[in-house]
This record gives sequence, structure tokens and C-alpha cells, in this order.
Amino acid sequence: MVVRYQLVGQDLGGVRFAISPLNELVLSLHAWRDPGRYPLHLPWIRQMQRVRGSLDDAVLDALVNDDLWTPDFLTPRPWSPLTRLEDELAAIRRTGNGVVDRDLRLLHGPGELPAPLRGPDVLDRILDALTGYWERCFAPHWSRMRALLEGDVTFRGREIAQHGLAAMFAGLAGRVRLSGDTVEVFVRSQVHYTRPATGGLTLVPSMWTSSASAPILPDEPPMIIYRARGLGTLWEPQPLPAPGALAGLLGAHRAGLLIQLATPASSTELAVRLGVTATAVNQHLRALRAAGLLVSARHGRSVLYRRSDLADQLLARSSVS
Repeated sequence: MVVRYQLVGQDLGGVRFAISPLNELVLSLHAWRDPGRYPLHLPWIRQMQRVRGSLDDAVLDALVNDDLWTPDFLTPRPWSPLTRLEDELAAIRRTGNGVVDRDLRLLHGPGELPAPLRGPDVLDRILDALTGYWERCFAPHWSRMRALLEGDVTFRGREIAQHGLAAMFAGLAGRVRLSGDTVEVFVRSQVHYTRPATGGLTLVPSMWTSSASAPILPDEPPMIIYRARGLGTLWEPQPLPAPGALAGLLGAHRAGLLIQLATPASSTELAVRLGVTATAVNQHLRALRAAGLLVSARHGRSVLYRRSDLADQLLARSSVS
């Protein structure tokens, strides 16, 4: 079936890109239900399986049906490439009970809802489950994921500037095209509607879709979620730079870690990024912190490390940015 968004007048200039941490979190539950469909994410899926027992498995599993659909109220339209998860969760917490019940019943069909999705406090339990899932499975990797999504947005913006809107839409996915003043999205589900893109059309890159999708209901804000570029490289180990003078003083691995820690990261995130074990990374991090080159702070369930002022001075003197 097909969803059509009509771009009229100012709507043509209202095509925007946005990134949604919450969309990515919720759509990743597809891999929770059917890991075999996401072979490019196997390194992440293996880690997720190791911590699954510590999460609210029943609620998370109930948020995906057999067709790998998720409730629309949990994938709202984001407004910016800089969207924060905290702001999205706060907005979801204000969702009316009627909307929550409607979307859950659309997800699971007629009859009684699954037991984990029943009761007056269901929205609080859903948000608590998603928060725990984020902290254990997403937060250690989000900077890497966001970099890939931001790279896609930059590429699409360049496409518009160089080749125009029609070429950009044609490059999103085989199921999206601009025909005259109408954007057509060919979807797999039994969804068929045409509506004006009032307020603008938002394009959201995702790591968890094979092509492109749009909201099930026509009264939802105009949005297309499409497959981001570069997924094949997302989990490849990154090279660890070894700056000359500093590597001679600290060793190549520890000098390289200092460069990586220009922005805070956990040992788990660093291990996945570099393709090594968390144990190996922790040994180096402890040595660097003992030498006064790192500081650490707890963030949720993770400990984040970043360079100290002393480390910044050493790097500056080594001419390493």
C-alpha cells in the first residue's frame, strides 16, 4: 500500500531532517524479537543478550508484534538533529491514556492485551522498561550510533544542494519517490492514505529499518523513517591512533585511548569501538586514571571516563588535537 504526503506552498521548504534517540531505541526492539533479520548488528545483539535478564523482558517483548510493528506513540516525530532522549521521554510521559490504549490495541489486534501491557500504570512501566534498556544496551554505544546518523543527514543535505529534492528522495529507499508535489512511500502494511504535509515533512534516518516506513494513522504528523547509510561499518573496530612522542611515553594503546577520550565514554563503549575486550580496556583506563590523566564519573549504570586537564596539556604539547 502507499502513503502520500502532498507538499504544497511552504511545505516544500518544510522538509527537514531529524534524529530520534527514542525512535532508535524502540525500533531496535525488532532485533529483540527477531535477531536473524539484523545480521549487521550481531556484535551489538550479542551484548544485548548478555544483559537481557536484568531488563524488563516481558514489557519490552510485548511492545513488538509478530509483524515487527511497534506502537506509534513511542515513535513520535522528532524536531531536530540534536534531539535528546530525556526530552522525548518527558513528552511521551504526557501521552493520554486513550492514545496509549488505542495504539497498543492497534498493535495487538482485538481481544485482551498481553498481561505486561494491562493496568492503569502501563505507561509508567513502559517508560521504566525503556529507560533501563537504554542505560544497559544503548547508552554505551550512542555516540557511535549518533555519528552514523548525523553523517547520513549531512550526506542528504549535500544531495539536496547539488541535485535537488527529487534526487534526494529517490536515494532514500526504493520505496520513496517525489512525484510532482507529492511524496509517495510504498509500505508493506495495509496502510493507504493521502494527506497534506501540514507543518512540514520530517525525514528520520534509522539503523533499524530495511527500507522506509510512515505512521500507520493519517492523523499522525508527516514523517518518513528510512534506512541510514553506512550500517555495514557501524560495528567495525576503529583504528587506535598512536601519536609519536606520547606513545613513546605511555605506550601506543594508552596514548590512543587518551585521544579517544576527548569526549566521555565508558569502558564498554570503548571496547566495542576498538574491537577488544572490556577487561583489556579497563586495565589501561585504571593505569591512566592512577596517573592523573583521566577522571571518571558515574552516569546511570555506567562509569564514564574523560581526559583530565593534565592529559589535555600533554596532548597539546605533543601537537595532537
